[in-house]
Amino acid sequence: MTLTDKVRSIQSQEKKPSILVIGDLMIDHYIWGHATRLSPEAPVPIVNVKTESTTLGGAGNVVQNLVTLGADVTIAGVIGNDASGKQLIQILEGEKVKINTVIQDDTRQTTIKTRVLVGSHQLVRVDRETTEALSQQLEDDLAEKITVHIDKADIIVFSDYNKGLFSPGLTQRLIRIANDHQKKVLVDPKGLNYGKYKGAYLIKPNRKELAEAANTEKITSLADMQAAAKTIFSRTGATYLVVTLSEEGMAIITEKTSKLVPVKATEVFDVTGAGDTVIAAIAYFMASGMAVDEAVELANYAAAIVIRHVGSVSTTVDEIIKDIEGD
Repeated sequence: MTLTDKVRSIQSQEKKPSILVIGDLMIDHYIWGHATRLSPEAPVPIVNVKTESTTLGGAGNVVQNLVTLGADVTIAGVIGNDASGKQLIQILEGEKVKINTVIQDDTRQTTIKTRVLVGSHQLVRVDRETTEALSQQLEDDLAEKITVHIDKADIIVFSDYNKGLFSPGLTQRLIRIANDHQKKVLVDPKGLNYGKYKGAYLIKPNRKELAEAANTEKITSLADMQAAAKTIFSRTGATYLVVTLSEEGMAIITEKTSKLVPVKATEVFDVTGAGDTVIAAIAYFMASGMAVDEAVELANYAAAIVIRHVGSVSTTVDEIIKDIEGD
């Protein structure tokens, strides 16, 4: 059976793959305008605002990708009990995402990233966020909610944006809960402390993140990646590392093997959100019964599609099939 036949077989299944995403939720706020002169107050452009838009950001972008692919998605995380938090909940409900495991907390601010753009040029980004670790009470509440819903998930994704959710203690606690329920955990990591991901099944760093986490100056070859990966495997016990390599594609690495999956794109306009697309596609196709190598191959096609567009976008299974058949 060809890869296309396997994907079509997934489409014919009545039951959607059920995926639990645990992560840092945020809103991406875009301000679009024109700038034709400098301010008399400071040497900065004056932007005449034309339009504004808001979309899901952070782990929400992973969720959006999964919904577009056709998954049944539950999201878990902590947001502020504020206007932006309510807006985020409304967007998620509009996408028919299950939000029973989202906690709104009075002590935290919902993360908002505001980008001011003139044409295709970003002038400035303004972040409003709380990055402190969760209180013990919040950790307990979140772990309890996740435990109640975890049996319904085919696979679990950790979308770590380093906004305070994935403290070492809570991360390990959640991985233990997942492993106790025999659920595979896929991690999109952030930061240098990969030890907190110990027990995860698959970890997806990019080349720079792998080099920094392994304390290696540079990674230019599969041999370099295999050497750096040894450090990560020793800390985490993960079965797979999937390393994204921008215009070179991806690498699938185990403790004994490494394989390059070349990029499928012919044009690259914007890599924004491509990493979220990759982890979402891997999770979706693994939850649908595909092997890791097949899921990564399909995620490579998905990434090639989204980087042809400007901004964070999602792709569909039909578009992936079309791209495969066009090769």
